Amino acid sequence: MRMMSVAMAVIVLGLTACGSSHQPGAPDGSAGQSGEAPATLALNAPADFAVCTGCHSIVAGEVGIGPSMSGIVGRKAGSLPGFAYSAALQNSGIIWTPEKLDTWLTEPMAMVPGTKMSFGGYSDPRQRQAVIAYLKTLR
Repeated sequence: MRMMSVAMAVIVLGLTACGSSHQPGAPDGSAGQSGEAPATLALNAPADFAVCTGCHSIVAGEVGIGPSMSGIVGRKAGSLPGFAYSAALQNSGIIWTPEKLDTWLTEPMAMVPGTKMSFGGYSDPRQRQAVIAYLKTLR
């Protein structure tokens, strides 16, 4: 019972962090989870990444409220097929290196004004580094 409460808290935090933007193909916000409940994905991811799973899939090619994080390190920003990125991100010229991801995860809207990403950022450098280390494993 306690595990269910923790899982629900992770889902609520994840959905709150990503805001309420909605992408086509995800009418109920569940697309991009490969049929797996968001709580299951959140419990399989490191704690600092769990907030991201409310919007982002870790499965290659799956699009939900946000694009898949699989293969993000080294990818050009705004380039994953099937996701409706903001023009600001598409035109940014950013390649997602660990350094760029650190800046992004600090304050996405300051790095790319006009982005649709409504996450406020991680102020703790340890959290950012933990998320980046995890993102490096997603292929």
